[in-house]
Amino acid sequence: MIVVLAMGGCGNGKQTQPAAAPGPAPGGTSAPAPAKPPVTVDRTGWPVIIAFGDSLTFGQGVVPERNYPSQLQAELDKRGYKYRVVNAGISGDTTDGGLARVQNVVKQKPDVVILELGANDGLRGSSVPLMRKNLEDMIVQLQKAQIKLVLAGMQIPPNYGPEYTQSFQQTFVDLAKQYHVPLIPFFLDGAAGKPELNNPDGIHPTAEGYVFVVKNVMPVLEPLLKK
Repeated sequence: MIVVLAMGGCGNGKQTQPAAAPGPAPGGTSAPAPAKPPVTVDRTGWPVIIAFGDSLTFGQGVVPERNYPSQLQAELDKRGYKYRVVNAGISGDTTDGGLARVQNVVKQKPDVVILELGANDGLRGSSVPLMRKNLEDMIVQLQKAQIKLVLAGMQIPPNYGPEYTQSFQQTFVDLAKQYHVPLIPFFLDGAAGKPELNNPDGIHPTAEGYVFVVKNVMPVLEPLLKK
């Protein structure tokens, strides 16, 4: 679980007769045409963007089609970018967990990784220097594999105290500067703290809240992409 930081159908087994083709309806009018099935895009072989994170990336509380990686995919499609977005978010993950699985991300040979981790570290009041070390190790491993990287900045509520909250937030800024990584200043900007854009837990964005997340991601991500 994570923080807002800032702060099939079923069948019955019976055989049925094929549906009759549309024909004239009573009164001589034509029956409406059947709805067209959704278009399925084959993205096999397209460069991969991995959304690497925790429950904010996974999309806790929303259907898979409306989480941020899915909405990002839709936005890329709309803009004519041929990339396949992979959701590598795990609910409750910390930077410790991310560091343990970063090589699995490297093995997928993505073109870009959007690194969104640290929020759970902050909510738990974990050591900021340790969080920084974990993020730094992930950045180094990804860059060593020549993977382009975007870092998602996070914030935590002020009740953790000014020294901790400032140190936490500054960590992302400092790492982005040190390793020349494009930074999303605040991943949840526009959605954090707004009840109408978050699930009842007050933490995870709704589908509408993820619209703002995609708006935060795109200006930082787009310069790394090719059409």
